[in-house]
Amino acid sequence: MKASIEIIDYQPRWPAEFAEIGAKLRAAFGPLALAINHIGSTSAPGLAAKDVIDVQVTVAGLDPLPPLQAAIEAAGYRMRPDILNDHVPIGADPSPVLWRKRYAGAFDDARRVHIHIRALGRSNQRYALLFRDYLRLSTPARENYGLIKRELAARHADDIDAYYAIKDPVCDLILDAAERWAVQIGWRLPDTDA
Repeated sequence: MKASIEIIDYQPRWPAEFAEIGAKLRAAFGPLALAINHIGSTSAPGLAAKDVIDVQVTVAGLDPLPPLQAAIEAAGYRMRPDILNDHVPIGADPSPVLWRKRYAGAFDDARRVHIHIRALGRSNQRYALLFRDYLRLSTPARENYGLIKRELAARHADDIDAYYAIKDPVCDLILDAAERWAVQIGWRLPDTDA
């Protein structure tokens, strides 16, 4: 049985939980990981979110799989072979290579973690970091996004497909604003873990 979607208030413990998870991943991946970043809603202070820590592990390439899988397992997680790409925003270059990823998660009895392994320089790798940085700095975007997620969970808590069918285009709208913001401030991909 699938768990219901529950959106909770921002939890001050989330950055420390990411730091612990990130350290385990850094030790397991070693030089394979070019960066390990806290992404998703738990990475934006003040944003309501599901109690799931999202992590992006940036690597040079997604193949071969065995070294990535070995690193994930060494960190205590499991690879999910059923998730191999990200949602493609309308108007974005739809080339599959730009949206491909590897995905891993925690075992059922562990703290919920989603690990997105993406290749450096790909559209999906950039999307996650720009989205995060914009939400960290834009109070209206962050608060409206939190409200949308709460309303979606109130109406579609047991229908993950409906939840994401609405949430993904909302994220794309936020990213459109984030792209203009990125040009204004000269935003660049962060070159360190965070």
